[in-house]
Amino acid sequence: MIPVKMFAGNVEKQLKWLYGLQSNGIKLGLRNIEHLLRRMGNPQNNFRTIHVAGSDGKGSTCAILASVLRQAGYKVGLFTSPHVLRFNERISIDGEDITDEDLAFFASRVRHFVDDMRESEINCTFFEVTTAMAFDYFNRKEVDIAVIEVGMGGRFDATNVIVPDVSVINNISLEHMDYLGDTIGKIAFEKAGIIKAGVPVVTMNPEPALGVIRQVAGEVGADLTVVDPADVEVVSNGPTGPTFAFRGVEPVVTIPGRNEARNAAVALTALSLLPDYRERIEPVLDRGLSSVRWPCRLEDLGNGYIVDVTHTNAGSVGLAADVAEIYGKVVLVFGLLDDKDVEDISRNLAGVASKVVVTSPACPRAKPIDETFAVMSRHFPGAEKVEGVARAIERANELRSEGEKVLIAGSFYMAEEALRWMGRTSL
Repeated sequence: MIPVKMFAGNVEKQLKWLYGLQSNGIKLGLRNIEHLLRRMGNPQNNFRTIHVAGSDGKGSTCAILASVLRQAGYKVGLFTSPHVLRFNERISIDGEDITDEDLAFFASRVRHFVDDMRESEINCTFFEVTTAMAFDYFNRKEVDIAVIEVGMGGRFDATNVIVPDVSVINNISLEHMDYLGDTIGKIAFEKAGIIKAGVPVVTMNPEPALGVIRQVAGEVGADLTVVDPADVEVVSNGPTGPTFAFRGVEPVVTIPGRNEARNAAVALTALSLLPDYRERIEPVLDRGLSSVRWPCRLEDLGNGYIVDVTHTNAGSVGLAADVAEIYGKVVLVFGLLDDKDVEDISRNLAGVASKVVVTSPACPRAKPIDETFAVMSRHFPGAEKVEGVARAIERANELRSEGEKVLIAGSFYMAEEALRWMGRTSL
């Protein structure tokens, strides 16, 4: 193998190439990724996996799964998206992000195959290449098991080439409707595409999504376990995470928000279906749940600032309820991407705001500030608009009362700019 040190300092070049692949757009389908991975020797077949789909909470669920498995002594890979500050966050082993040197090395490895495919007029996308890199990295680093988050949908997502030990389908809501369909049923069908014959699947979705998931599981021959939300009781809900009762235990999960108790219950159920659960995983559940870290989910950044990346209607309902319960009223700094439900999210978050500052993240896909402001003003007539996330945060700081928190919310891009404004270079 070529020494990894040879690629030190080459990471900027490889990242520029990777981000350049975004010009190929989003192409749902498995033809490209299957072709690419076949050329690479199908590295995804050499380690165990857990596959997680859904609209809300799938990243948190992945983090919980990975944390418990680490405490059980496994070498655990974790592949999630998007990142907040650095690409490296997407690919980690045992809680450590891929290094710049490894990133450059594995990007250069996959680039050889991608360039060769392009000569045959097969153009891989950014996410396809990132997925192949993660699988190659996990294989060569000899992980025991990897937790893999679906990027979009499920059926035609690039991650859907794995045959996992267990599949998880988290809460489904209306999202990416241009690609996945305009009803919960249609979107559920796409998410249920990760279900595979003989592989158990876990969900907590209600109808109508549950009916679709149940039908697909029956058709392919997969055992379905449905977690009843009524079996999850939040005992307390504080800024460091909820304590909850589930199946005779009362653990604490260290990601804030009531929904994280439900995500943890789904994760625990999925883990219970692994063959080595009783002797190896069950004894460390408490340690795994109490040591999980997942940034920008109602995260207290200190100095009175909270950041959250919720960007769906369902997610904003839960966020508003948690903020009201834990903090009361907050000064809201709010901006969205153009494909998000500005009406419902604005209405939900306006209810917990004492003041609102509308802005727009520095992203080509951002919703124009005037559009967001027009909607938010209907739900919060005293809203202000300020160009630029940094200036919006500074304005919110001027508006807040003593002891009042500032909540920055609406997208990963909002969180990224908030963290950079605070001078944080990594998570």
